[in-house]
Amino acid sequence: MVTYGGLSDQELVSLLKHGDRLAFTQIYDRYKYLLYAHAFKRLRNDEESEDLIHDLFATLWNRRETFELKSHLQGYLYTAVRNRIFKLLAHKDIESEYISSFQQASEQSSNITDYLVRENQMAMRIEKEIAALPPKMREVFELSRKHNLSHKEIAEQLGISEQTVSRQVTNALKILKTKLGLLVYLVFLIR
Repeated sequence: MVTYGGLSDQELVSLLKHGDRLAFTQIYDRYKYLLYAHAFKRLRNDEESEDLIHDLFATLWNRRETFELKSHLQGYLYTAVRNRIFKLLAHKDIESEYISSFQQASEQSSNITDYLVRENQMAMRIEKEIAALPPKMREVFELSRKHNLSHKEIAEQLGISEQTVSRQVTNALKILKTKLGLLVYLVFLIR
């Protein structure tokens, strides 16, 4: 009967290539703790370190028939762990960038939504205050600000003087300034 514990790494790899499960178990038992300690030193995460080692040995078993050892098994396994650590860390960086990008987009969307909600609320408030103006004043004001007609065009359309149109618009702006504040007043003044 073969004592696997006394076999060299080269002999174990040779048996592994022929599908010897006990040779695989001996390699696993011989290196799992050393490789785990190496992975944990870099990752500082118990589960990730264990998963990485288990994945390495699963790959070794799955590729046993084509596995070619060109140097020492220990060196090969350490290099494989190191490469997997680099790959995992690179994946984490990409994942972190994606999450950060998603959070920024979400925040921007939230800010735009908040702005649109406030803008709609302000527009509704403005419309409410315009609707509360006396009927003739409201009509003159809407023709001036919403339909962009000149005072002369409004006067001709309504059959009133330009001076009356000017007075009505000025009075409407004063009322809206009082009720809505300076900011809204400036919006209407600029138009």
